[in-house]
Amino acid sequence: MLDTRFSVETPEGVDLSLAVAGPAPRALAWVIDSFLRLIGYGVVATLLAVLGTAGEGLFLIVLFLGEWFYPVLFEVKGRGATPGKRALGLIVLHDDGTPVGWSAALIRNLLRFADFLPLAYGFGLASMLIDRRFRRLGDLAAGTLVVHREPMQVSLAQLRPVAALAPPVLLQPEEQRAVVDFARRRSSWTDDRAAELANAAAPLTGARGGLGAARLEAMAAWLLGSR
Repeated sequence: MLDTRFSVETPEGVDLSLAVAGPAPRALAWVIDSFLRLIGYGVVATLLAVLGTAGEGLFLIVLFLGEWFYPVLFEVKGRGATPGKRALGLIVLHDDGTPVGWSAALIRNLLRFADFLPLAYGFGLASMLIDRRFRRLGDLAAGTLVVHREPMQVSLAQLRPVAALAPPVLLQPEEQRAVVDFARRRSSWTDDRAAELANAAAPLTGARGGLGAARLEAMAAWLLGSR
């Protein structure tokens, strides 16, 4: 099955178009993550070997934590992506387009045992091939999706002409994308609506209302190269 696109509306009323990741890129991401974990286990086993029986017990604990909580930690603290997913340009989100949280990440990963049955992720693959959003059983239970992280493809010509303003802090790629997307959509909103949305970024802009919206547009221009 080919990857598909679908739209979701965020709580702020903004429509997002997401490209859902199919079985092939997700399988490759899983292979990369598995390889990285094996390397880590090998290093830990070598270090703990000097402890004898106690080291074996500690290694089993590390093995348990790595297998079950490695993806949870990276999906929540790594902005939705394990190293394997990041290498393939994938990200885990709630099915409403919001960043994945602890509870959803725990559910989707702890249910991997069900996806693995009866052998080699048989149920998980069957679920992905049946569901139009390629969700495995863990995704269905947790209300999550795996989508392609799309590069920011916006030019200065698409923004309203404003003087550039450098952000006061270093922004992560997702934060840069949000700022630029705000500026790109600004012309389609009323001043009141833009001010309302800009209030969510008040910690970044240091202002609320119309001034906050104007500063977001100026920061977007700076991010796209205007100086």
